[in-house]
Amino acid sequence: QVQLVESGGGLVQAGGSLRLSCAASGRTFSNYAMGWFRQAPGKEREFVAAISWNGGNTDYAVSVKGRFTVSRDNAKNTVYLQMNSLKPEDTAVYYCAARLFAMATRGGLYEYWGQGTQVTVSS
Repeated sequence: QVQLVESGGGLVQAGGSLRLSCAASGRTFSNYAMGWFRQAPGKEREFVAAISWNGGNTDYAVSVKGRFTVSRDNAKNTVYLQMNSLKPEDTAVYYCAARLFAMATRGGLYEYWGQGTQVTVSS
């Protein structure tokens, strides 16, 4: 089992920044690729970003590329999502997820999920 706890969400004005953190416990964190997903009210969950087990590879949704950066610190069992130039359409609950070895953009391929953290961007 892997337990994931997100933090760092909040209310921010458009153009502002937030950094989300996801702390992992349980199994060996460095064995897991990590993903960030989000779900806005009335919408389906969507992929945001992913990072490989060693941080050597990353992937982003087109809508966030160039504004968001995913990173990880395996010594701290934590993955981060730095979000800059936030827009009202970024408003959602953000979830981190873990899967063994290879990163993926499909949420159904992730085995473990956090409880989510709310991000609200005001215009």
